[in-house]
Amino acid sequence: MHISIFFLSISSTLQNLHECDVVSPCSILTGGKSNMKISTGKLILILLIVLFEGFLVTAVKAVGYSSEQASVKAGGYASEQTSEKAVGYSPQQASVKAGGHASEQTSEKAGGYPSKKPSVKVPYDYSANIECIKEPEKPLYGGGIINDASYPSSAGGEKLPAPIKGHVVKVELKKDHHYALSAWLKLSKGTGDISAIIVTPDGKFVTAGAIVAQSGCWTLLKGGATSYAEGKGDIFFESNSTAQIMAESIALQGFSFEEWNAHREEVVAKERKKKVKITVESGGVPLPDAELSLEWVAKGFPLGNAMTKEILDIPAYEEWFTRRFKWATMENEMKWYSTEYQEGHEGYEVADRMLALAERHNITLRGHNVFWDDQSHQMDWVSKLGKEQLREAVARRLKSVVTRYAGKVIHWDVVNENLHFRFFEEKLGKEASGEIYNEVAKLDSKPILFMNEFNTIEQPCDKASLPTKYIAKLREIQAYPGNKGLKFGIGLESHFDKPNIPYMRGSLDTLAAAGVPVWLTEVDVTKGPRQVEFMEEVMREGFGHPGVKGIVMWAAWHAKGCYVMCLTDNNFKNLPVGDAVDKLLYEWRKAPEKPRTDAKGVFEAEIFHGEYKVTVKHKSLPEPIVQMVDLDSKSAAKITC
Repeated sequence: MHISIFFLSISSTLQNLHECDVVSPCSILTGGKSNMKISTGKLILILLIVLFEGFLVTAVKAVGYSSEQASVKAGGYASEQTSEKAVGYSPQQASVKAGGHASEQTSEKAGGYPSKKPSVKVPYDYSANIECIKEPEKPLYGGGIINDASYPSSAGGEKLPAPIKGHVVKVELKKDHHYALSAWLKLSKGTGDISAIIVTPDGKFVTAGAIVAQSGCWTLLKGGATSYAEGKGDIFFESNSTAQIMAESIALQGFSFEEWNAHREEVVAKERKKKVKITVESGGVPLPDAELSLEWVAKGFPLGNAMTKEILDIPAYEEWFTRRFKWATMENEMKWYSTEYQEGHEGYEVADRMLALAERHNITLRGHNVFWDDQSHQMDWVSKLGKEQLREAVARRLKSVVTRYAGKVIHWDVVNENLHFRFFEEKLGKEASGEIYNEVAKLDSKPILFMNEFNTIEQPCDKASLPTKYIAKLREIQAYPGNKGLKFGIGLESHFDKPNIPYMRGSLDTLAAAGVPVWLTEVDVTKGPRQVEFMEEVMREGFGHPGVKGIVMWAAWHAKGCYVMCLTDNNFKNLPVGDAVDKLLYEWRKAPEKPRTDAKGVFEAEIFHGEYKVTVKHKSLPEPIVQMVDLDSKSAAKITC
């Protein structure tokens, strides 16, 4: 009896230790900041855990923790996490050996592509079943490094039958490896959140993923973590429910950093490039040995940035921005508080001028946003309206902004951040969001209608916006009468502090299974000594995921300081983060240098999607020939000299 009580005490303390302290990326978030300290008592606790490890295998019940964070910042990022670097994660593996945690990385760099392309021993499995099903599917990667011997045993020495109910699973982890974790989970009763925790060899407790689970069916969790140390690790599950957790088909697959990057390269080669054929003719006959020059000018994979109204009055800002980006989002200028701060006094002059600037430079815009669900961002006059008055104001605003920019934006962020906030649904009824999407589509049928949310891929401890909750909300909006055939999109704000790349990839797998376009809509990384490295990792992971169809950074320049991440100084000279962005832009738009046509006047190569300016030089030509060719929607082009 005494020992049982002791273990319950440790279990209770564990939940606080990994949830709140420096050992975990899941700190309590208040106002967008992370509050983390580690006490001497908790260091002693870690030693106690090691001493009683043998008992924990059979006695620790990993249930009963709630990481709902009532005061998570609406801007979508958690800052000041000072310990873990969660770069990349790894997929399925069908043998015994692996790892998974996001811990402090002081010397290794997991970012970027390897100098030599490694072979991929185990392909990554991007699939995800997002249904709650009667029986769990087989484990990914054949279980990876988790086999029967990894499962806890009973006092009699016999293996416990699956499902595992709240026990610790022992694993052996490799240094500098990303680990993909997957498991089918359900509860013995009711509905609740379940989190997967990986304890790494260096004592870090990392939340590798979380889902909403229920008693009547099994739900798939995908996530992961990074291991920077060699040795023994643990996996266990926790819930905010008092029900028992049942887990089946648990898999942990490890990948070296080089293998992880190789998976990205495979996706880039398949999804971002195509084999093209350019034929050059002169006088109706092939022109062999002609020297070509290809310069990317438009289309291809959308990679953009936010812009501010300052761009209208500062030519240097305009030149810097438009030379790099062909996709953009107005940071604030389309929002309701920018266009009707005082009731009945609408003003679209600034947004109109920014739209005109974008059109001059062939820049495609996202519409951001029709409504913002956060109470704190409503004008005072809006907050005071009664139900029917608010309904009328919403109808006027919706008609005003959507009809004004109909056909001029490719997306609408319709009800921004309505997983974290409920202003319009609380005032107008639970179907308000679905109705607003329906009305937007009636006024502008071409754009994709986006949900747009923070912390879905950044922070598994923010239970408000978990991938499973995101999909549930999307389905709720789609189910509103008349919405079935509308074009929906998943917008992920992507405001990162220290990214857990394996969790990011697993979450993207889950979200992509919804079958609608996924965009990273507001990418930034908080300032710090590794900001450039973290930003590059996030960008590469997004570009290298087959479900992601576009990326827009949230790095708009302001004379008085950027929101979180600046790319330039006030003289529009690149900061280190800006140099990193330029490097990625160059890499992802790079064409072969000085290619030549063969004897049949043909040039063939794998190049990035896009429209290109092609210059042809040949000794028989009095001057170079320049022609635009579409290698985005087409795979072949003919140039006539």
